[in-house]
Amino acid sequence: MVKRVVVGAHYGARDWLVQRVSAVVMAVYIVVLAGYELWQPYHNYDTWTALFSSQWMRSFSLLFLLGLFYHAWIGVRDIVMDYVKPTVVRLFIHVGTVLVLVLYGIWSVQILWGM
Repeated sequence: MVKRVVVGAHYGARDWLVQRVSAVVMAVYIVVLAGYELWQPYHNYDTWTALFSSQWMRSFSLLFLLGLFYHAWIGVRDIVMDYVKPTVVRLFIHVGTVLVLVLYGIWSVQILWGM
């Protein structure tokens, strides 16, 4: 008889789906930026300022960045859970990763809506 030991909090299906959805959002964002690049005849500070001064582009950029950060969190968490065995080291890496990603999120908001 096989004895199954359940570990974790059943992240599997939900996180798999979140990674796929965030990857689609990131791909759409990249296609939109590439389309803008190809469509614009001139590239200078004024064209980029005009693009990122619109509310929809700022929101779309923030959605891209939040998706990127959550995508990165799931990937780092899974790698650390698979390969780092000492609990203290794993906890330290998890806490450090979360703090860095939260700081990146705050910094992203400041960049997108700052002066």
